[in-house]
Amino acid sequence: MRAILFDMDGVLYNSGEAIEGAAETLKWVRAQRIPHLFVTNTSSRGRDALIEKLARLGVPAIKDEILTPAAAAAHWLRLHASGRVALFVKPALRDEFAGLAVVDEKAESGARYVVIGDLGETWDFRTLNRAFRLLHSNPESTLIALGMTKFWEAPDGLSLDVAPFVAALEHATRRKAVVFGKPARAFFEMASEKLGVPAAEILMVGDDIEIDIAGAQDAGLKGALVKTGKFRPPDLNTAFQPDTVLDSVADLRVWWERYG
Repeated sequence: MRAILFDMDGVLYNSGEAIEGAAETLKWVRAQRIPHLFVTNTSSRGRDALIEKLARLGVPAIKDEILTPAAAAAHWLRLHASGRVALFVKPALRDEFAGLAVVDEKAESGARYVVIGDLGETWDFRTLNRAFRLLHSNPESTLIALGMTKFWEAPDGLSLDVAPFVAALEHATRRKAVVFGKPARAFFEMASEKLGVPAAEILMVGDDIEIDIAGAQDAGLKGALVKTGKFRPPDLNTAFQPDTVLDSVADLRVWWERYG
């Protein structure tokens, strides 16, 4: 192993609380000059906010070290977009899409690309139906998903993430979303390209057996499942098997020095 991808929520912290040993592990990674990125499926916060959060938890980072679905999707749209974009993302994320031609927030037609992120509790029927109308009004429109995480560990318990809403739109429109984020192979390939390290030599550290681990393995990476965040014991009895299981990210150094 030559490089590491760190999921964030559930691996480095749970909501606003740091996971014990995470900051020390990152200090060790930097001291050893191990190439690494923070890869997250969050589509409710921009990279600047994530940098601030990591800093508060003792993990300094710069923007280029964080790969998010929004950053990946915006990069792709700037290269390939041939029409206007409809954004279903929180206000804090809209800056990632600066410079793109965006339709009015109340428009129900006129979009070539419909981007779906995590709107949390602001999702309602009217909002979801507007996304459906935008897609239905243009047979050539593309549905873009900012990740396909099914749920996450919120302060008050498990909460739906973006995937259920994307799935509803896929079903209603009979079209498949283009996914930017885990578990899409292209997302992990983009991380490998940014690091300049072959996929087979990268370890993905995550708390989601399907999104983090199986997604990484499908792209040729190794997967280390941590027993924090959304991890539940039944995760170990699924069709997906991690390359290693750690009690937490704090145990990564010992594993790396022994097996990495």
